Amino acid sequence: MNDTTGKLTLTRPDDWHLHLRDGDAMRSVLPDTARRFARAIIMPNLKPPVVTTEQAAAYHARILSALPDELAGRFVPLMTLYLTDSTTPEEITRAKESGLVQAVKLYPAGATTHSDAGVTDIARCEAALEQMEKLDIPLLVHGEVVDPAVDIFDREKIFIDRVMIPLLQRFSGLRVVFEHITTRDAVAFVQSAPGRVAATITAHHLMLNRNALFAGGLNPHHYCLPVLKREIHRQALLEAATSGHARFFLGTDSAPHPVKDKESACGCAGIYSAHAAIECYAEVFEQAGRLDQLEAFASFHGPDFYHLPRNTGQITLIKESWRVPEQVELGEDRLIPLRAGEQVGWKLMECPPGQRVVRPG
Repeated sequence: MNDTTGKLTLTRPDDWHLHLRDGDAMRSVLPDTARRFARAIIMPNLKPPVVTTEQAAAYHARILSALPDELAGRFVPLMTLYLTDSTTPEEITRAKESGLVQAVKLYPAGATTHSDAGVTDIARCEAALEQMEKLDIPLLVHGEVVDPAVDIFDREKIFIDRVMIPLLQRFSGLRVVFEHITTRDAVAFVQSAPGRVAATITAHHLMLNRNALFAGGLNPHHYCLPVLKREIHRQALLEAATSGHARFFLGTDSAPHPVKDKESACGCAGIYSAHAAIECYAEVFEQAGRLDQLEAFASFHGPDFYHLPRNTGQITLIKESWRVPEQVELGEDRLIPLRAGEQVGWKLMECPPGQRVVRPG
């Protein structure tokens, strides 16, 4: 890695938390990720959700078929199953044996976009979780309680006490990823937790605090779940991401929604960042004076935790500003991306033709 000449070369990174949607929408957004990342953990919250290994394999095939010819072989989707109250140990075994499914995702029912089929009571998932622990399949957790009596800004903190701590005590061998953490409470929890607990951090939670929801009026394109938090929490995330701590790593949670679904009476939660994800992370790390820590956060910590090989290819960023479009295509619709109409200070150089990526074993 060398930034003294305005050029930054990194081992090709991975995205450990990504929403691709399906069909025409997926075909619109997939190239943004495939140009930047070698692999990505694909979220299973489609409609209907991906709850079986057979469905995961079919979704995997659709993703590969949606890649443009020039990106074929340069991107590997890592599939997940959507945990439900009725997920069986037998399905967990099929997932492990498939070689395609890398993890299982826990959405508390009603916590976020397309989570209605999620877990209503984690006690109902004990058999599936025991099998995951036995087969060493990671559990990916959307860490928010959905109790209406809990303030939305406290949902993550309360989840730690009510769910995460008992979960780790009950399943002492289960690997757990605390997804898209947003609070200093979650940072402290991961730092003090056993080595089988890690966390992903998004670019937008490193860049924005909750003031961004109201700058210039109510801004639905900065609405995400977990919701943006106070500046003290953003600073804690920044310190964790740039610290070199091996159990914090990159997960964009890039989530495309049409403009009409964001700018509505009940706007969808999600921020689309795949178009400039690694560039935005580079900006954040540079501003923190920790650009030397970006490669480990983006390229090493994730595969190490998932017990996958590190990538062997590289990407190069150059110190050159470029303007993010005001809108981009999303199938037959349009979406408004993160930093729409603004400048980004790092620019991706295209990956050399023929560079392949490492597939899971």
